[in-house]
Parts: sequence; C-alpha cells; structure tokens
Amino acid sequence: MIWDIVLFNSKQKINSVAELDENQLEPTDFSGILENSFDQIKKEGNHREIIGINFTIDFFANNEHSSNFMLSLYGENGLFELIELAKKHNWQIYDSGIDGMIDLENPEKNGFENHRKYVEQILNRK
Repeated sequence: MIWDIVLFNSKQKINSVAELDENQLEPTDFSGILENSFDQIKKEGNHREIIGINFTIDFFANNEHSSNFMLSLYGENGLFELIELAKKHNWQIYDSGIDGMIDLENPEKNGFENHRKYVEQILNRK
C-alpha cells in the first residue's frame, strides 16, 4: 500500500488540518532526523529512499527547517516506523489515505491494528 504523509511539528494538538494554527508550528530538521534514524538510505541528488523491512519511505531532503514535511511511504511497516519516530520527536502525522490525523497513541483507531504486533516485534529484536 502507498501513503502520502505529512509530518507536523506543532505546539497544538492538530485535530484537523483545516483548523491548523500556523503560529503554533515549529521549524524542524525533518530531513536530518529521518536520515539519522534509519540505517539503509539510498541517496540520489536530494532524493532519499529509506529502505526497511517490507517498506520504503521516499522524500526530498533539504537543508531548510520547516514546520511540516511531506513524504511517501510504501508498506504498512513504514507507517509504523513513522508513528514511533513521531512519538519520540513529538510530531503529528496527517495521513492522506484516511484524510485525517493519526492517533499516535491508538493507531488501531485509524485502522492500523497490526501496529502493536509490529512494535512488539521491534522490541523483541533488541
């Protein structure tokens, strides 16, 4: 499955992109954090492809800090990885597939019932 995702760094809890208060957004180095959070990254110019187990995450890197960041991911496991990264960095995720914000603490409410199993699998690898 393919998802177009937007990451946000905001002081406010975003319930709807339509109600977003741009004054609450905080500039962030999304590209740098993503690149430093994964081991296998294919780089061509400013295009990045993170390659993981049963997923890839595509985005265009830049040196600018921004308050939001769009990327595409392929494979449900990539979404699970982004959820965990978002929790760590206090980001919020808009998922174009559901046309809404993902509940990071309860992703199964968004139809991602495999999330808990995936997290357990990751924790058991360590």
